[in-house]
Amino acid sequence: MKQDALKHVPVMLAEAVDALAVKPGGVYVDGTFGRGGHAREVLQRLGAGGRLLLLDRDPQAIATARAEFGQDARVQVRHGSFADLAEWDATEDGVDGVLLDIGVSSPQLDDPQRGFSFQADAPLDMRMDTSQGESAAQFLARASEEEIARVLYEYGDERMSRRIARWIAERRPDNAITTTIELAELCARAIPKREPGRHPATRTFQALRIAVNGELDALERGLEGARRRLRSGGRLAVISFHSLEDRIVKQFIRAHSQPPPGRRGLPPPPHAPLTLQAIGGAHLPSVEEIERNPRSRSAVLRVAERLPDEVGA
Repeated sequence: MKQDALKHVPVMLAEAVDALAVKPGGVYVDGTFGRGGHAREVLQRLGAGGRLLLLDRDPQAIATARAEFGQDARVQVRHGSFADLAEWDATEDGVDGVLLDIGVSSPQLDDPQRGFSFQADAPLDMRMDTSQGESAAQFLARASEEEIARVLYEYGDERMSRRIARWIAERRPDNAITTTIELAELCARAIPKREPGRHPATRTFQALRIAVNGELDALERGLEGARRRLRSGGRLAVISFHSLEDRIVKQFIRAHSQPPPGRRGLPPPPHAPLTLQAIGGAHLPSVEEIERNPRSRSAVLRVAERLPDEVGA
């Protein structure tokens, strides 16, 4: 096992895999392999007839998956986004569970060259799939001041979004922002008053990462793909770390598990057949896990089960 896989600490490991209710002969999708923490636990519970389908956008994660599981007949590995899981031929006959661990992984954060963190100077990249798409530096070089401000506000809840965007736009004609430290220092100068315990660049880095990787759109597509491919009784388990992501997951499960609210005195509004059942509400990490792994403190796990076709197809 590679060293970076050893250092990676999967969040809510037991809770997420328990939520899948793994059957020894079932078919399961880990749509965010990362460094394989959840996948290893699923494989422990699968029998010889079970199958595990592994997806990740990150080429380094896929290299780890193929090196460790490439010889396991139960495992299939694909480089790609979980947004496209329903287009993968391996899911065509249906699956018994889908696990999604949303957001940036610890190995991505801890590798300075990936550009996700301002703890070290590195190229301002932030792409989860380094084989395609534009980097954060390229986005900042071509986007309008208004678009940058919108991204920082909508995805980072950055109250100083317009000021930061203006500083970026004024600087780039003579000195493009190409490294993490350059962007972090600009944010520090643009924001005169700091939040206690938070670096001024934190929200900007988060917003750019979400925008560069199209994370919210991918999540919406991935949730719908999972719903389409889940067999009756199959489980969807999603771990998110940001309120925007959790809201999407919560609203998606609600939309497919509850009829729309009616108005007093009027007949119930028509709605599509319900296809999901929520399994509990928001599941949070234990105090012990947060103490062991502070990065888990913002994690939220939500779980849903596919209803039988005769209940709601």
